[in-house]
Amino acid sequence: MLRLFGFAFLLLSGWCLQTHAQDSLFLESAQDNRRGLLQAHERLSRGALRLGFYNLENLFDTKDDSLTRDDEFTPTGMKGWSEWRFNEKIANLGKTIIGLGGWDAPTILGFCEVENKFVLEKLLEQTGLERVDYQIIHEDSPDRRGIDVGLIYRADQVQIIRHKYHRIHYPADPGLRTRDILYLEAKLFDQDTIHVFFNHWPSRWGGQQASEPKRVFVASVIRHLSDSIFSLNPQANILITGDFNDEPGDKSLVETLKAKKPEDKLRPGDFINLMYPAFEKGIGTEKYQAHWGLLDQWIVSQPLFLRQEGLVIDGGQARIFNAPWLVEKDEKYLGTKPFRTYAGPNYLGGYSDHFPVYIDLIRRN
Repeated sequence: MLRLFGFAFLLLSGWCLQTHAQDSLFLESAQDNRRGLLQAHERLSRGALRLGFYNLENLFDTKDDSLTRDDEFTPTGMKGWSEWRFNEKIANLGKTIIGLGGWDAPTILGFCEVENKFVLEKLLEQTGLERVDYQIIHEDSPDRRGIDVGLIYRADQVQIIRHKYHRIHYPADPGLRTRDILYLEAKLFDQDTIHVFFNHWPSRWGGQQASEPKRVFVASVIRHLSDSIFSLNPQANILITGDFNDEPGDKSLVETLKAKKPEDKLRPGDFINLMYPAFEKGIGTEKYQAHWGLLDQWIVSQPLFLRQEGLVIDGGQARIFNAPWLVEKDEKYLGTKPFRTYAGPNYLGGYSDHFPVYIDLIRRN
């Protein structure tokens, strides 16, 4: 396993040699990320388990699904989505996941924008990930384009208790067909139960303010589900991650989910948004025109952040994995931007329009 994931150091060897004069905040984040990965061997010695989330930017197969709007991702569609392009994207994503793991494969990795279970099977079969004992959790959502939320987990490190997909029924728009919330209850270190919600909230299509009520509603669903867990165990280990299509300072996360800053006064039942430090520096996971947006986040319950013994967030922080191969020069708005698969109908051959985000969990005795 070390040989498989140790090569991540070769991929990262030139990290600090890159200079992004117009994007110093990105460089600061990349350098911080490199320091974190260079400590990967130490992380293994502490027994840390890595959990991540990654928006895969339209990971479709090449077949036309008559029940969804996936026509553009077919060989005859607008994007000319061929087997060759699909396989190249799979290889790119596999390289990124291996790099994200550092010296060891991630324990749990959630995804959004995956079309079906088949594409996740190919992601495991056609990359170095086939050597890891990964299992897949996936169900089709009602999304009109057919994109879903799913995950892979290491069967040698995770004991699954149950999982459930929660469908979103938005009263103000019964016709809304958005992604389900994937809830996972599992056991780590053979003793610690975690509750994880994986998300891909409604987009900002039509404008941020006009679409905001939809995301506020989804946040209320998660808050209700979380409160039900807290009612049974006030010290529950709850983690909320995904592409929220809102940033840490937006209403859905601050007012509805009640996700606080790490430096705020915290009480039982509170959530902490581990991405706030990056958000306040202007560091993001995706870029729209000249603005870096922080839509991909990790939010955790208070015990995971403050507990002195037992299961905790290693270092009390989440990280953005923005390795050099995941970025390209931004000719129009200066600095850098994610190296994505497509820009409109133009094939670029990149990875995704989002960076992965991750945390490490350790057990203090």
